[in-house]
Amino acid sequence: MKGKFKYLIIYIFLLLCPFSVLAYSKVIPGGETIGIEVHSRGVLVVGFYKVDGKNLGKDSGFKIGDVITKVNDTAIYNITDMTEVIKSSTNEEVLFSVIRNRKVKNLKMKLEADRDNILKTGLYVKDQINGLGTLSFILENNKFGGLGHEIIESNTAEKFEISEGEIYDASVSEIIKSYNGSAGEKNADVDKSNITGIITNNETTGIYGEYRGDTSNREFVDIGKVEEIKLGDATIRTVVDGKNIEEFQIKIIDLDKNSANKNILFEITDKKLLDKTGGVVQGMSGSPIMQDGKMIGVVNYVIVNDTSKGYGIFLTKMLEEVE
Repeated sequence: MKGKFKYLIIYIFLLLCPFSVLAYSKVIPGGETIGIEVHSRGVLVVGFYKVDGKNLGKDSGFKIGDVITKVNDTAIYNITDMTEVIKSSTNEEVLFSVIRNRKVKNLKMKLEADRDNILKTGLYVKDQINGLGTLSFILENNKFGGLGHEIIESNTAEKFEISEGEIYDASVSEIIKSYNGSAGEKNADVDKSNITGIITNNETTGIYGEYRGDTSNREFVDIGKVEEIKLGDATIRTVVDGKNIEEFQIKIIDLDKNSANKNILFEITDKKLLDKTGGVVQGMSGSPIMQDGKMIGVVNYVIVNDTSKGYGIFLTKMLEEVE
């Protein structure tokens, strides 16, 4: 009986006192601009149009944000699948299965033909999103993280539920400068023949997946723990021209350990970067934040009314997602 009691005490202690918070102590910091393409789980409804004066989509009960997963009981994964099933339908009335608020709904629609006798649904749909961002880190097991925030679908303003995606090699070709009241952006040439990673997850803290690029000439750095981060000088790694990763000076002016993803408030102090970009720009999301030789966080938001300032998420929060 005494032996059983001893094991019970040890078990409780293990639950309350984990040996380590993270499985990783080092990362390869990123900084390179990446092209991003993610594919939806099914076909996303993003809007409506009228067919011969009729609003078929709305009248059939569709709502923006619905994800079509089946047409006439046939599973569909993209717009091409949906189009082919509708073309082969022998009945003008089509049955759609959609996911709405995590529940399945079945909606019937009587299709209308246009002047070319092509059946129309009255639905604007989307099955992928393309964009630019910054690679944040690579781990020794070749898992990667990027962006520091989720990919949002602009029409629904909600997190884009993905099946998978890819990241590509990219070269920055132009910077549209930020100014107070308007966030600028990076433009880049994306090489879709060079897939550098497979995206498996789109989470509130960033995108994650399997890195497939060459890491043989890249160096690992230590991970900065939250309690080690201090106010004052730090740097960010990002690209503002071509593929050249540069390190620019910033100043950390506040820390918020309780925020979900706006943990590090910083101000760009590097004159070269301010002259080039006007501050934080779109496409800079994911840029590593470095302090004392360690990677401590990732740029993820611009403050629009003062674009010299932005937010970053703690690196440890992203690593928790990887685990």
